[in-house]
Amino acid sequence: MSLVRLYARVMGLLGADKRLAVFLAAANVALAVAAFVEPLLMGRIIDKLTHLNKDSDAFATLLPLVAAWVGFGLFTIAAGVAIALHADRLAHRNRLSAMANYFEHVLELPLAFHSSNHSGRVLKAMLEGTNGMSWLWLGFFRDHFVAIVSLGVLLPLTLFVNWQLGGILVVLVLVFTVLTTLVIRRTETLQGKVEAYQSGLAEHASDALGNVAVIQSFTRAKAEKDAMHGIIRNLLAAQIPVLSWWALANVATRASATLTMTAIFITGIVLHQHGMASVGEVVAFMSLATMLVSRLDQVACCINGLFQQMPKIAEFFEILDTAPAVHDRANARQVARFEGEVSFDNVGFSYTPRRKAVEEVSFTARAGETVALVGTTGSGKSTTLGLLHRAFDPDHGAIRIDGIDIRDIGLSSLRHNIGVVFQEPMLFARSIRENLQVGRPDATDAEMLDALDRAQATEFMDRQLDGLDTVIGERGRSLSGGERQRLSIARALLKNPPVLILDEATSALDATTERKLQGALEAVMEGRTTFVIAHRLATIRNADRILVFHEGRIVESGSFDALVAQNGRFADLARAQFMAGAHEADEALPLAA
Repeated sequence: MSLVRLYARVMGLLGADKRLAVFLAAANVALAVAAFVEPLLMGRIIDKLTHLNKDSDAFATLLPLVAAWVGFGLFTIAAGVAIALHADRLAHRNRLSAMANYFEHVLELPLAFHSSNHSGRVLKAMLEGTNGMSWLWLGFFRDHFVAIVSLGVLLPLTLFVNWQLGGILVVLVLVFTVLTTLVIRRTETLQGKVEAYQSGLAEHASDALGNVAVIQSFTRAKAEKDAMHGIIRNLLAAQIPVLSWWALANVATRASATLTMTAIFITGIVLHQHGMASVGEVVAFMSLATMLVSRLDQVACCINGLFQQMPKIAEFFEILDTAPAVHDRANARQVARFEGEVSFDNVGFSYTPRRKAVEEVSFTARAGETVALVGTTGSGKSTTLGLLHRAFDPDHGAIRIDGIDIRDIGLSSLRHNIGVVFQEPMLFARSIRENLQVGRPDATDAEMLDALDRAQATEFMDRQLDGLDTVIGERGRSLSGGERQRLSIARALLKNPPVLILDEATSALDATTERKLQGALEAVMEGRTTFVIAHRLATIRNADRILVFHEGRIVESGSFDALVAQNGRFADLARAQFMAGAHEADEALPLAA
């Protein structure tokens, strides 16, 4: 996307503030005109003064011009204050609005996007992109637009006042334009590299801070510090040439401005001596030159800042333009609560064209039935259940709940009816209460405590000094792995969905706690359709049906005992996970998941 198109798109985000933007643009035009007229009036006043006779009434003669000059000066002050005040409010209001829209959009993007994009980069794009747009809006309405009007529209009018002196100012602007174009061409590619290193810096820092425990445990602090310094060195190596070019352009612009002022002064004296320019015109053009040099500085800052901000804004729009792979169809149905019958009809899905994640998956789970999915790592179990709650949509085939294609059901309605307990607890750095309210925002304290009790979490809750208001830290780090998982289970129980997915939900629990929790889970499973990705045999022994996955396909299906009797792949998996001895059938030994 070119700078002009990107600039136009940023300005197009001001739709809600369109009237205010038009007002500010008009005020900028008026301000530019007033600032242009002021020095011309001063020149007229000086010419009048130089031609006054001793007997003339200077006050009466000069009063209209002085009044006009003062009036334009006061208007310039008032317009500047009004523009600065409203431009600041417009920029901050729209920055927060753009940030909110971006945040909402990112939350709707599929898990595949988040798997391939580091959270540090996504966060950086939001913060730096919106800050860049705020800078652009604020600068445009407070400085840049008035400078553009002054240089692009009013500057040519100086040729009608005095073409010789006006020509010098036009030459100054042309020199500035050539220098700026040269610098932009020299630094455009370099600035892209700078932004890439900036993103790498954000990703590395976020990654390290999110894994402090690992860094400390493996004494990786020095290695991480060295890696960070390496990124910084590369960033500086790319950034310094860009800064050098813009510094050179700044020096050249200032030198041109100084030479222009000198040229106007000398040319003005010569013209005055030949009767081709009055003293007032020379003074007026000196003032105009001073003003235009100031405007050129503003434009230079604008272009320099724009050039640095645009890669950040482009990255913001790149993510904002990422279309969610999963979205509501037109007239999607809203279902208050499912009965719970789930059917997969020849479902296929692949993350990449080279390999199918699941292929020709077909089965039906009756309402209230418990179905376990087992198989080796990468066999398609988690992908299958991800398709059920529309983490992504199948490439072909259909998934139906109560006979309705889930793509015809509103996403919020579908996911409201499905509870998921992930293998990773995925807790927020908030209080226990707020983490539980994710399951049901209107839950009472009594209901939360009941859910915690059913998830075998009462014991660790009793140790929390602030009870439900205890803040558990980033990703629940103040809790043990088993405590985090029990809290995650309680969150799903509180939701009370008709369809429940347990994605290795007890993998972080010790055998004793798991046995306690298993009874609670079985009670909760009763009356609702439950899918279990099994990690231990205790989780699936009582399942109504077990689906055995291999390379994305269902290769066996049946009850626990029936599958063992078949002496097929499931029996091999079970045999590989059991130690000798009949009592191990009750010990919840690991089964590959």
